[in-house]
Amino acid sequence: MLKKIIIATRESPLAMWQAEFIKKLIIEMHPSTEIIIEGFKTQGDILLNESLAKIGGKGLFIKELEHALLERKADLAVHSMKDLPMDIPEEFKLIAISKREDARDAFISNEYDSLKDMPKGAIVGTSSLRRQSQIKSKYPHLVIEPLRGNLQTRLKKLDEGQYGGIILAAAGLIRLNLKKRIRQFISPSESIPAVGQGALGIEILSDNKILTDLLRPLNDEDTARCVLAERTVSRSLAGSCTVPLGAFASINNDTFSIKGFVAKPDGSEIIYAEKNGSKSDFYKLGEALSETLIAKGAKEILSN
Repeated sequence: MLKKIIIATRESPLAMWQAEFIKKLIIEMHPSTEIIIEGFKTQGDILLNESLAKIGGKGLFIKELEHALLERKADLAVHSMKDLPMDIPEEFKLIAISKREDARDAFISNEYDSLKDMPKGAIVGTSSLRRQSQIKSKYPHLVIEPLRGNLQTRLKKLDEGQYGGIILAAAGLIRLNLKKRIRQFISPSESIPAVGQGALGIEILSDNKILTDLLRPLNDEDTARCVLAERTVSRSLAGSCTVPLGAFASINNDTFSIKGFVAKPDGSEIIYAEKNGSKSDFYKLGEALSETLIAKGAKEILSN
């Protein structure tokens, strides 16, 4: 049994909440183990004047945390699964995915109750190409403006009147007790979430057998099935934040459903597909969804 475990995390309030959440779960299983949280400032937190698509993608949120693992400054890193690149270097492994919070996108506004209530020319804040393409496809009369920064920074920009509304992940707002700010939970049928949205992942060094055994019980099997299937879709389509795509899986009893889309950033062309089957076939269903999207022209859209 380990006497001490150091958790690496980003320094934002939401990331710290997520690390504290995992800390509590570990303490419940191993109350005699000392858990320490170390915050790190990542390049994704520093470079706020450009969209992620232009400066290197979501990997900018995790490199410093992985360096901390390699340098033995931390034993594990806690990530939002939507920030974790599809291909993990062989030195690391994803040991657990905790139970998912609400995966939907959320509309926040001080003026309007929903996206459909916004008038022509109203400004919506988001830096996600996934969200941008789906909004432009359904609400071409709205203006999309970039929005970077941590959750509190984004809300502040809204409150200062820079935007008529903004789109954030519902999970982060719920976790920070800001659910009351949500004016509309956007259905996955209207805005398919990001791959892994709402789920937390625990990353460790591949050769750390002690933590492998210690942390495996934190893995929520159904959440892991959903997130891993979603990641299969994104990996097959070379997905990152430079590509407008989304995938969302859910489980109802034994039935596994996964839907996904690929689009042009301006929403002028968008391809949807959905697959259903047994949850034991989650990988195959993710692969089948990828193949259907490709057959419908996904590769051609993504290559433009």
